[in-house]
Amino acid sequence: MKFAEFHVGQIIEAGPYVLAEDEMLQFADRYDPQWFHTDPDAARGGPFGGLIASGWQTCGIAMRLIADQALAGSESFASPGIEYIKWPHPVRAKDHLRVRAEVVEVRRARTRPMGILRWRWQLFNQDDVEVLDLQATSLFALKD
Repeated sequence: MKFAEFHVGQIIEAGPYVLAEDEMLQFADRYDPQWFHTDPDAARGGPFGGLIASGWQTCGIAMRLIADQALAGSESFASPGIEYIKWPHPVRAKDHLRVRAEVVEVRRARTRPMGILRWRWQLFNQDDVEVLDLQATSLFALKD
């Protein structure tokens, strides 16, 4: 989507993305090697009753869905950051994840040809349980 196509209140949805256990384990082994992400036996006796995905992996999945659905072919070039991020419920292997993004703010920068988009991303599993909630800012290169 082009920057001009975004408007406040707009809802963008994408998915599902089905998370495989081997993908979950590989990510955890490489980037977040905590026992509740990497050790199925220990995780069974832990507070979540089994393996859960890294929150950072859930962010990556949401990013993939948004990139494919809304940012492919756009003028998007960077993000200055995330306003907040929450992982209210765990993600498990075989979950079917979908993203819902709501556009919160759309404006042009005052000092240079750049679009600024603030949006809230929520990731839900197959039971409509929210597993990720974040608010991000995206920057778009615009022509004068």
